[in-house]
Amino acid sequence: MSITTLITGGAGFIGTNLCKKLLKEGHKVICVDNLYTGQMRNIEPLISNKNFQFINHNIIEPLIIEEKIDEIYNLACPASPPHYQKDPLFTINTCYIGMINMLELAKKKNCKILQASTSEIYGDPLEHPQKETYWGHVNCFGIRSCYDEGKRSAETLCYNYINLFNIDVKIIRIFNTYGPWMDKNDGRVVTNFINQAIYNEDITIYGDGSQTRSFQYIDDLIEAMIKVMKTDSSFHGPINLGNPHEFTIKELAEIILDLIKDSKSKIIYEDLPKDDPCKRKPDINLANKIINWEPQIQLSEGLKKTIDYFKEIKELT
Repeated sequence: MSITTLITGGAGFIGTNLCKKLLKEGHKVICVDNLYTGQMRNIEPLISNKNFQFINHNIIEPLIIEEKIDEIYNLACPASPPHYQKDPLFTINTCYIGMINMLELAKKKNCKILQASTSEIYGDPLEHPQKETYWGHVNCFGIRSCYDEGKRSAETLCYNYINLFNIDVKIIRIFNTYGPWMDKNDGRVVTNFINQAIYNEDITIYGDGSQTRSFQYIDDLIEAMIKVMKTDSSFHGPINLGNPHEFTIKELAEIILDLIKDSKSKIIYEDLPKDDPCKRKPDINLANKIINWEPQIQLSEGLKKTIDYFKEIKELT
């Protein structure tokens, strides 16, 4: 018997990859997206699939679905700084009101729901690497707070619904993820560096480049998300999903320039944005224990695939 899966934010970067993977596994997929950051071109190849349905909807408004739903992946929320800072009230409303609407739908349908939370929960961390038990170090008045605190409030709502209504909720905390179907203009470091190198523009490093990130390829994340969704109803998380191999931002820029050998780009330095985390590295011992998972794709391998994707995009535009 096929599984009916509803994916909010399904036309975005992670959502598109998840839609494709679940369709291959035989799911019926209902993709919900208001196209604020998601793009129709991402899911156009899926429209002809009889098991795929697209609904243009903003989850800040209640979503009415008549048919049976077995599981919900709630991915809806602007996730890159330029996008979530563009309209901070929209961002926090998506996190809070949208979360309530999705939890109410899960309660009505008696189905499980996975909430895509974020490593931004931890803010600029004083603990390194970050374990799920760490409460975080977040500026609740900063330019990133609409997203950071929005996601924190969403986790609070999830646990309220678990405790009050016994909803089967799974909370994942996603660390920096990259790969095909990323928005070229999303403002994240991997997309910025790759496209600057492809177009022979200066590669802009904010700060001195010593700040660190851990980069996870999209296929590793999708595998982990599906495994978390399949866990027993007694497991709710939160659970870190990320690559524990740490790189400085300067190292990332140098690797990308080495992979795009014909690039004429040079590295330049500008001031570090306010509240930008200085380090980010997940502790994934829980993921290893609960779902027997750890990332398999090395940074250089994943970057090659991502570079190929953005070169194809360049040729089409």
